[in-house]
Amino acid sequence: MAETITITDNRTNQSVEIPIENKSVASTEWMRLLPGIWFYDPGLPTTAATSSTIAEINGNEGMLRYRGYPIEQLGDHSTYTEVTYLLLHGELPTREAMDAWNAELAERSPIHEQVSQSLISTFQRDAHPMAMLSSSITALFTLYPESRQVEDPENRMIQVARLIAKMPTLAAAIHRHRTGQPFVPPNPELNFVDNFLTMMFAPDGASSYELHPSLVKAMDVLFILHADHGQNCSTTATRVVGSSHADPYSATAAGIGALFGPRHGGANEAVLRMLSQIGSLDRVDDFIESVKSGSGRLMGFGHRIYKNYDPRARIIKEMFDMVFAVTASNPMLEIARKLEERALADDYFVSRKLYPNVDFYSGLIYEAIGFPVEMFTVLFAIPRVSGWMSHWNEMLSRGERIVRPCQVFTGSPQRDFPVNRE
Repeated sequence: MAETITITDNRTNQSVEIPIENKSVASTEWMRLLPGIWFYDPGLPTTAATSSTIAEINGNEGMLRYRGYPIEQLGDHSTYTEVTYLLLHGELPTREAMDAWNAELAERSPIHEQVSQSLISTFQRDAHPMAMLSSSITALFTLYPESRQVEDPENRMIQVARLIAKMPTLAAAIHRHRTGQPFVPPNPELNFVDNFLTMMFAPDGASSYELHPSLVKAMDVLFILHADHGQNCSTTATRVVGSSHADPYSATAAGIGALFGPRHGGANEAVLRMLSQIGSLDRVDDFIESVKSGSGRLMGFGHRIYKNYDPRARIIKEMFDMVFAVTASNPMLEIARKLEERALADDYFVSRKLYPNVDFYSGLIYEAIGFPVEMFTVLFAIPRVSGWMSHWNEMLSRGERIVRPCQVFTGSPQRDFPVNRE
């Protein structure tokens, strides 16, 4: 027997029976029964604006899958570029397809001098990297005006490949400008993550840079974990702009703008600030009590979706020994571990389902590898562009309508304009 829900309009005693499909009910029957009556859902936590085949999330079970594949298995066995192919195409690539995809990304990774020199070099060196990244992405449209042909599937995939390939090059160029170092161009002989880390950290004038395999692996896994997360704020922003058939660079800039907000992409920066403020192991208990009393704020715990342990946080935590065996020890790591131990042993946090999320530990690894705190959100944007563009392409391939939500008007009723005012 099919599951249904019955809605009755008590004003007219008319009813409608709506089937429950995929844990949702369609709004069409509701609109027929109750035209002009809207759901009031600030923040849209209970509204599905679209359907998708890309990422499946179950917050109660702490589950995240890309195209059906558990995130844990992808982190163990896949690579970021393979995951980008999976997100875009729905299936894992053959060896030949993977070789061709990696070659295309390498070919499209260089950026034009008008961007690397004429634009990025004009920013103040202390400008925030996310603002510089947003401007640089928007500027790419001027070089690829054909990207506005969004109804052409082949053209869409060319632009998507450009965005995925150029994001790390732009990010590295921004970092080099901020630190007063010469730009290091991409090396087509290196894989995606090796290439990014080389462009970031190679000494002046060096075309190659020796990287420890453990750090490359950690960075690759972090990129996989951040590649997509369903209809989050930045993905929704990208889709909203993309629904107007704007070019993908403008849509991506919208996603970057949303990610820049401290409620979304800036959480791992806040975690490091919190750990620095705690300062030492003997102050952890006092900090826990300050959070419970309302005078302190625990960053990196809890999640809008996950009401259990964030599966991405568990994967990152498992990489700690691998990373810190290579890098210098970090006293904040021990503070973080003790903070997690105390919080998970306290019913105040457990009863509120405040478990560590992906941001609690990722910043410590970024810092250990050598990234400045200001670059953390950029490191989020680099892989997330693959998720943004997967949803953008899915939306356009379905011919979805322009996003135009309703509003509940609560302002003044009609009133006459005072003609004779003093």
